Amino acid sequence: MPVDAGLASLSDNLLLAALAAYVVAMFGYTLDYTFGHRVLAPAAVAAEAQVLVGAGGPPVESKVGRVLAEKPSSVPRNGGIVGLAATILGAGLQATCLVTRALATHRFPLGNMYEFISAACLAAVIGWIAVALTRPVRHLGAFVMPIVLMMLGIAGGLVYTDAAPLMPALNSYWIKIHVPAAVTASGLFLVGFVFTVLYLVRLRADARGDSRAAQRLPDAATLERLSFRFHAIAFPIWTVAIILGAIWAESAWSRYWGWDPKETWAFVSWVIYAAYLHARATAGWRGRRAAVIAMVGWATMLFNLFAVNLVFSGLHSYAGV
Repeated sequence: MPVDAGLASLSDNLLLAALAAYVVAMFGYTLDYTFGHRVLAPAAVAAEAQVLVGAGGPPVESKVGRVLAEKPSSVPRNGGIVGLAATILGAGLQATCLVTRALATHRFPLGNMYEFISAACLAAVIGWIAVALTRPVRHLGAFVMPIVLMMLGIAGGLVYTDAAPLMPALNSYWIKIHVPAAVTASGLFLVGFVFTVLYLVRLRADARGDSRAAQRLPDAATLERLSFRFHAIAFPIWTVAIILGAIWAESAWSRYWGWDPKETWAFVSWVIYAAYLHARATAGWRGRRAAVIAMVGWATMLFNLFAVNLVFSGLHSYAGV
């Protein structure tokens, strides 16, 4: 069936609208992070209590309680609320973008690199929304949204592919099972990576006594826990994606595994993330060392997404660029 040019154009415009919503969200989160969120570390509370006692100041309990009860001004808080609302709006626009692309091409909308990245970013945004609605870390969207915007900018600008029918090799029901699993895992790994970086930043700030960073970021334990949860959810989904890919390979190429570049790097990422999950539970490796392993895992995911698709040739050369 011919491609519906009107729906294809609408899909492209919806992506631009989603990008605009994410830009608004980024500025809202940044306003909240910069001016509206202040966390007083327990060490700072204790230090202030000691000063007050030594100076004969007011009762420690009342002073500390007043410090902890300080609230940011309404403008930055509203910036965070606007940021979250804009993120939800952007996710809706991006989902509609993929739906209209599917209607325009009469196929499942995960047939090339542009569509894969767009869908993975949507998975990341949905994961972030779930955290922002349930945890007091909404201001950290100031770090999540720039990466989402960068990835979508690459998708829409550098690897964009015109709406077209599926390549014959991809015309299988397996594309509706294998690729969504890979997309979901990739998006969750992205958010896990952001929390991992913030965890390492917080560790460094604590080691250097950087109170300014400590006031803006959650404590290291919270960041490490959020990073682990995203990785712990994404890893089994990535495992399922690899297994389903092997089953599809047997159906399409009469072999389960052939060490194609895409298969090889998918397995490399799996091994590294398995090592991260194991390291986190191993004395002497949990913490900073485990976080570094997680960052290496995300680097292999990016290599698989960009280098393998654009530089290497193999049976998985479906970038469409």
